[in-house]
Amino acid sequence: MSDHTTIPRNAPLEERPLIGSRAARYVFAVTRISIGWVFLWAFFDKLLGLGFATPAEAAWINGASPTEGFLTNAVSGPFAGAFGSIAGTFWADPLFMAGLLGIGAALVLGVGERIAAATGALMMVLMWAAVLPLETNPFMDDHLVYALVLVGLACVRSARTLGLGRWWGSTALVRRFPALR
Repeated sequence: MSDHTTIPRNAPLEERPLIGSRAARYVFAVTRISIGWVFLWAFFDKLLGLGFATPAEAAWINGASPTEGFLTNAVSGPFAGAFGSIAGTFWADPLFMAGLLGIGAALVLGVGERIAAATGALMMVLMWAAVLPLETNPFMDDHLVYALVLVGLACVRSARTLGLGRWWGSTALVRRFPALR
């Protein structure tokens, strides 16, 4: 979990930090954990209806659909028909909720950072596409910014600081399938 180990100069590339500054590594790690919390919070709010973005009566645990509200409001964009047709379907709700939970947990813990970043970025781009055209900007919004930050976090291996990424990367499973890093 700590970043205090000394890495020899001749260590394999995957063992060396990509960011030389210790302060920068911690900023990226805290950013990763923060975005992970955003995903986890969305999961718990939609699951339990904590009253922030999701009222109790719209909670998944109470039989409501976590995808229906967002996707049925995407009625004016170029992809309105496609997104509207999957809103509340038997497969979209569990897949969306599993994505929120899995991406959030992986980012907070610092395991499977590559997969979490890729799937999180994909989810953000799809959510961006669902809200087109944007109300406040012709192109850019927070969904695309999150997607870019997620990709960047995986590129700098942020899970190796304040996370289990160093340990995770040394497991036999990840050594055999490096994409799981």
